[in-house]
Amino acid sequence: MANQIPEEVIEEVRKSNDIVEVTGEYVQLKKQGRNYVGLCPFHGEKTPSFSVTQEKQIFHCFGCGKGGNVITFLMEIENYSFQETIKVLANRSGVALPETGIRQEPTVSNDNQSVLSAYEWLTKLYHHLLRYAKDGKEGYQYFKDRGISDEAIDIFQLGYAPNLKEFTAEFLNKKGFNQAILVKAGLLSLQDDNSVTDRFRGRVMFPIRNNLGKTIGFGGRTISGGDPKYLNSAESELFQKSKLLYNFDLAKKHIRKENEVILFEGYMDVISAYQADIKNVIATLGTSLTEGQAKLLKRYVDTVIICYDGDKAGLEATYKAANLLRKVGCQIKVANLKDNMDPDNFIKMHGGEAFNNEVIQASDTYISFYMRYLMKDYNLSLEGDRITYIEAVVKELAMVESSVEREYYLQQLSKEYNISVETLASELQGHRQKVGAHQDKSDKNRYTNKAINYRHNKKMLPAYHNAERKLLSYMFQDAFITEKVRDEIGAGFNVDAHKIIATHLYAFYETGHSPDVSVFIENLTEQELKQLVTEIAMAPIEEEISDKEINDYIRIIHSQNNDVVSIQLLKEQQKLAEQQKDPLKAAQIAMQIIEIRKQLKHTN
Repeated sequence: MANQIPEEVIEEVRKSNDIVEVTGEYVQLKKQGRNYVGLCPFHGEKTPSFSVTQEKQIFHCFGCGKGGNVITFLMEIENYSFQETIKVLANRSGVALPETGIRQEPTVSNDNQSVLSAYEWLTKLYHHLLRYAKDGKEGYQYFKDRGISDEAIDIFQLGYAPNLKEFTAEFLNKKGFNQAILVKAGLLSLQDDNSVTDRFRGRVMFPIRNNLGKTIGFGGRTISGGDPKYLNSAESELFQKSKLLYNFDLAKKHIRKENEVILFEGYMDVISAYQADIKNVIATLGTSLTEGQAKLLKRYVDTVIICYDGDKAGLEATYKAANLLRKVGCQIKVANLKDNMDPDNFIKMHGGEAFNNEVIQASDTYISFYMRYLMKDYNLSLEGDRITYIEAVVKELAMVESSVEREYYLQQLSKEYNISVETLASELQGHRQKVGAHQDKSDKNRYTNKAINYRHNKKMLPAYHNAERKLLSYMFQDAFITEKVRDEIGAGFNVDAHKIIATHLYAFYETGHSPDVSVFIENLTEQELKQLVTEIAMAPIEEEISDKEINDYIRIIHSQNNDVVSIQLLKEQQKLAEQQKDPLKAAQIAMQIIEIRKQLKHTN
């Protein structure tokens, strides 16, 4: 069929993209038994309910119910069309796609497609000017003076926008772009006389990319002393500073590898660190950290090292960011940059190795940072200030879950201020009782089996319902069991959704497919069915199943069918008895119906 990708190509793309690797780019996964678990990216949660199985190549969230295979996941998380998803996965794994099979199905508007294209052209243009043209010499020299290598300039696609009012506007006009769209997107500026000029003229350019590496905005820094020092692209549908982090596309794999991320304030801090071979680094876009950015980081990593400037403003920004990250469940470390230095300056003066050893690896815990942060507000040579300070620290310590950490800092306070540990501990316990703090929760308890909790919270399912689900889960992995069920039950499942799944499964095997629930899901069209299949397939089952167990499930399903039929026949007889004005017989039949229902309830 025209504009369709052959099924065998889709299967090759799916098989060449491991679902754990792909989902792991969006979710911090931890091994738990045979599966991987993490915080669901589709709904807010603090306890992981998102589960991925490498063996079956499917995912399922036991909290919100979303599930499917690697293709479904990417379509959901990125809002891609099916064609776009296949294209992205094919590029990722190096699978060649037939040209005739790809149809463009943009998920963004034509205007936004145009803006993305303009950003791509300008990224290349500004970078080329910086590296190779006379017009970019001033910008190139700026970066060289800042110690940035040609390699780093190329990696980050740094550029320079010439200090000419109409240079960019004329360039984009020649490329056929609509000026009104570019003005609306903030790429060009509309003046009072209706002339259009370059928003970033005379600035070195920092392309800001989305998680796929596409430029969706610019940060421009003046190098001639003008205001503002930094200028970002205007807020738009594509460019939303509160949801973006600089260098996140390049840092993702390093963040996963190190299992921690270093958060900076500035672009140059990121580039200097990356150049010094510290690559799990990101930065906010000239604004304070937002809750959206904090939640994005929590999806990927537990530990965030905040490395802001060492001045007073940096200290305040660190405190705000730390509390926001703690609120979403991140573990916090704080790098201590002394003498009002910033990360970029430290690396320039002392080198990347010293920065890593003396700043990053020597980071404070949150409580150590908090004690340092709090000191600025007190004169500790005064008795009253000392007492107030100690009380404030103890109150904060009461919120710490680890008893070891609490004990450590109580001992520290005791030695430093000559107060008994018992007195401090009593004060701390009082605060814990006030806020209703629980006893320590180990890391192990944080990653409980949400699947089990989810099931316990739901109403207990009838025996026949469970039997049908169990039978389906075995049918997903065994064509012979499916053949037996087809012969003995056919479409005789009691739950309508189960009937539909079984019918699809019969057809799936009849067309020559081997057992593969991930491929089976791809053949379903209804999203609700896909989610139900993944939920059933994720349930734990025995590796080897006996004929007796299969026969028991079939018997339970048959029994439910027979009882339902019996009740229906008895109801008809009862109605007839009432019409014949035989109340005694009608009452006897009613008692029979009640008895069968009691037996059904007892069986279920």
